[in-house]
Amino acid sequence: MKVAIGGPLRLAFRPWVEGLENVPAEGPAILASNHLSFSDSFFLPVVLDRKVTFIAKAEYFTTPGVKGRLTAAFFKGVGQLPVDRSGARGAGEAAVKSGIEVVERGELFGIYPEGTRSPDGRLYRGKPGGLARVALATGAPVIPVAMIDTEKIQPPGKVLPKLMRPGIRIGKPLDFSRYQGMDHDRFVLRAVTDEVMYEIMKLSGQEYVDIYATVAKRQIAEAAKAEKEAEKAADRAAKEAEKAARAALERVEKEQAEKEQAEREKRAE
Repeated sequence: MKVAIGGPLRLAFRPWVEGLENVPAEGPAILASNHLSFSDSFFLPVVLDRKVTFIAKAEYFTTPGVKGRLTAAFFKGVGQLPVDRSGARGAGEAAVKSGIEVVERGELFGIYPEGTRSPDGRLYRGKPGGLARVALATGAPVIPVAMIDTEKIQPPGKVLPKLMRPGIRIGKPLDFSRYQGMDHDRFVLRAVTDEVMYEIMKLSGQEYVDIYATVAKRQIAEAAKAEKEAEKAADRAAKEAEKAARAALERVEKEQAEKEQAEREKRAE
């Protein structure tokens, strides 16, 4: 997959990278990155010699038909790991378990602490579950990563990507061994997550927003819906006003016609 996809990607987009020396040549590590675009999971592995394993919903691997098989083969090829979200606690527990397994094999585990792509290019609050729990359960170093300008390559609604150079900044590994054995303390999980997000913010230069990206997406969707409804209401009001004005004009014209008719009849008498 690095040859089939990585070569053309590097040739076409020429991604630049800083801090490559911070990724160990061997041994386990967790790559914690901001998430601006679907392509983040391609550009980051492309610049590394080692395989990076990310997590993806299991539906990508179980869809029937030719398209489903091709999709499954593609995600397996780029190092995505299926996560079954049907358990009692959903994707969270599945992601933690999968991440621990990857790290314990001595591999690189990639995770997006925000939990979803940024809706507007800003950096949102990290979710304290997956990243921190995997780090504390395994003792693996956490390497902050900042993807730069990947959201500009293929914005939502655009079919063809824009040829431009994305960037990747890789920070120094963070050691959380001082919290070993405290992976069920929610205050510790929050502290670890916030420290990682702070480092990502410094690397990326993004504006930080202290709410979850999922909440921001919901707010944006609700605002867009409200704006659309307001436009519809304004359009209805304009049509009603136009209708009322037309009716008023017709009444005036009718009254004027009746008045003129009455005057003609009076003169005729």
